[in-house]
Amino acid sequence: MSYVTSSQLSSQRPSTSSQLPIIDLSAADRGPEARRQLHAQLHAAAHGVGFFQLVGHGVTDAETAALNHAMRAFFRLPQADRLAIDNVNSPHFRGYTRIGDERTGGSRDWRDQLDIGAERPARTPGPGEPAYWWLEGPNQWPAALPELRTAALTWIDRLSAVAGKLLHELLAAIGAPETFYDDVFGDRAHLHLKLVRYPGSAEDGTGQGVGAHKDYGFLTLLHQDSVGGLQVQREDGRFHDVPPLPGAFVVNLGELLEVATNGYLLATNHRVVSPPGATERFSVPFFYNPRLDARIEPLPFPYAALAPGATADPANPLFAEYGRNELKGKLRAHPLVAARHHADLLLSDRPLAGSALAS
Repeated sequence: MSYVTSSQLSSQRPSTSSQLPIIDLSAADRGPEARRQLHAQLHAAAHGVGFFQLVGHGVTDAETAALNHAMRAFFRLPQADRLAIDNVNSPHFRGYTRIGDERTGGSRDWRDQLDIGAERPARTPGPGEPAYWWLEGPNQWPAALPELRTAALTWIDRLSAVAGKLLHELLAAIGAPETFYDDVFGDRAHLHLKLVRYPGSAEDGTGQGVGAHKDYGFLTLLHQDSVGGLQVQREDGRFHDVPPLPGAFVVNLGELLEVATNGYLLATNHRVVSPPGATERFSVPFFYNPRLDARIEPLPFPYAALAPGATADPANPLFAEYGRNELKGKLRAHPLVAARHHADLLLSDRPLAGSALAS
């Protein structure tokens, strides 16, 4: 297996002032030289920035239009129809979240959204089983919009295939076995889709569409509309705008990849600033996450000696089993659901206890 040298990597690394790198995934299928160039660009973006724009992914304009149509139709439904599938009804954290009911960094996010995952039967943890099995269960769908279910689940299937291919190319780009993490996904991957609306500026003027954070899975693929508002923290410590690029997905790496490579690959802080006035912004983040019970092993790759160490946050440790990280995040982000269904988990950290990943 060939991989890029440090001099090649340096020549591919974008400057602080530049926009996000643009990666063409279709180059993986255009012969050895095109794939080598793809790997050089992907390596530089994942190691130096942790964010990039993905084109050449194969998702068509018609598929995107179908999802957008269904999403906008959902947010045009009467409030009573949306509240009928309020996520406070779901111990699995599925359904509609009202404006201001989700928290990031302890502060409310000025957006509403529909949380959707893989469609599976409800699972209640038995005696001695980890509490994260609560996260597996059915979605809630609006009775007045049956086409939304088809559009959303089709999108999950399409982006799962794109993310799986991208992960293979990313691992190969840094000289690692490209199938190393296949077993932690399999047919029980904990896939997660959000349909999000930012309704404009908050009444209190805070401007937090969603607060600064890192994602805690493997990869996030974001479809955003033309309004803008996504910002990424760069090497200078400032948050830089990510202008929408038609037809592209904004991709960012999650904390599990940073920890698995001891900090060589970056999980980067990002946020969304509320659009001005009453301007609406729509976005669709898709989170490519492993099985809830997956234990993430360190990645063997030839650049490991250059890894600076993963970012450590004692207040937010990462656990070896992915589900513990997911549940921890859900309990913090959705306090109403947590209080209604999981008060016992809020009173004790015992159900979340487990070995933390080394950083």
